[in-house]
Amino acid sequence: MESTLKVAVIMGSSSDAPVMQPAVDVLHQFGIDTEFTVVSAHRSPEWMFEFAKGAETAGFGVIIAGAGGAAHLPGMVASLTTLPVIGVPVKSSNSIDGWDSVLSILQMPNGVPVATVALNAAQNAGLLAIQMLSLAVAPVAAKAPRF
Repeated sequence: MESTLKVAVIMGSSSDAPVMQPAVDVLHQFGIDTEFTVVSAHRSPEWMFEFAKGAETAGFGVIIAGAGGAAHLPGMVASLTTLPVIGVPVKSSNSIDGWDSVLSILQMPNGVPVATVALNAAQNAGLLAIQMLSLAVAPVAAKAPRF
């Protein structure tokens, strides 16, 4: 792929993968490398901490984090990195029609920003990541107006 920065597309559970896949698809259309993996704030907090703390060193420019239910993943990751984090609320089997996820990701305290897209809107998260990267990566900037 041609960009020098990667985008991490992470999710709280493997069951979120079908919702998050469109983010990966649109990023690949722009030639952006991705890492697509489960990083759970609740089931593997140590791994989440390690992933978030090392994300910039690992070459990521943006992190897209999808989660359902309590949806703490995007906010917790944002609290551990200075990279932009885009939260994707996921309507899951244990959610309250997705509203718990939406509100968990939207209602971040001052100083811990998380850009939030609509419920299950991973493709928009991917497009937002492309816009963010286009500020720093010339080949991405050249393609953005054509999409």
